[in-house]
Amino acid sequence: TTARLIRRPARPATPTMSLINEYPALLALAIFLTRVVDVSLGTIRVLVGFRGYRLLAAGIGFCEAVIWVLAVSKVIQHIDAWYLVIAYGAGFSAGNFLGLTLERRLAVGRELARIISYRPDAALAQALGRHGWPVVELHGTRRNQEPVEVMYVVAARRRMPELLGLVRQYDPDALYTITDVKSCHGEEPVAAAADVEQVLALGSKRK
Repeated sequence: TTARLIRRPARPATPTMSLINEYPALLALAIFLTRVVDVSLGTIRVLVGFRGYRLLAAGIGFCEAVIWVLAVSKVIQHIDAWYLVIAYGAGFSAGNFLGLTLERRLAVGRELARIISYRPDAALAQALGRHGWPVVELHGTRRNQEPVEVMYVVAARRRMPELLGLVRQYDPDALYTITDVKSCHGEEPVAAAADVEQVLALGSKRK
C-alpha cells in the first residue's frame, strides 16, 4: 500500500489577521497596550497581595496570565520584527508606571500614622479626636527633657491625606511617619467625621 499525504487546505486569513499583516503598526500598538495592561495588573497584584487581599490578588493574577500569553505569542510569531520587541519592552515599562499610579489612586488597605507633637499646648490629640479619629496618645520627653506628645492612628489609606491635613492645620511643626498595615484587628480604625459631627450637633441641641 502506498501512503498518501493528505494536505488540509490552509485556513483563510481572518479579516483581523489580514488587517494586522497589512498594517504591522497595528500589531505593535496592540502588543504595547496588551503589555501595559498585563504589567499594570501584575504590579497591582503584588501590592494588593502584600496587604493581605489574597483572593483579589489571585483573580488579578489569572487575568494577568491570560493577557501575558496573548502578548508573548504574538511576539514569538514575529520574533524577527524588531519593532514588536520594542513595543513589548515599552509596554512593560509603561505598565510599571501605570500600575503604581493606579494602585496609589485605589488606595487599598490601611496605614499607621505615627505623629510626634513638640507643642503640648497645641492639644493635637484632642483636636483629632473631635474630628472622629481614634487616637492613641502617649507622653514622652526629648533629649533635653522637653515634653512631647506621641500619637498613633490607624486609618484607611484613602483617608490618610485628610488626617495629615488636620495635623498640619493644628500643629505645622509636628513630625509624622506613615507605614503600611498588613492586618488590623479590633474596633473600626476611623469613624466617619460626618457621623461624629452629627452626634455632637445632636448633643448640643439636647443641652
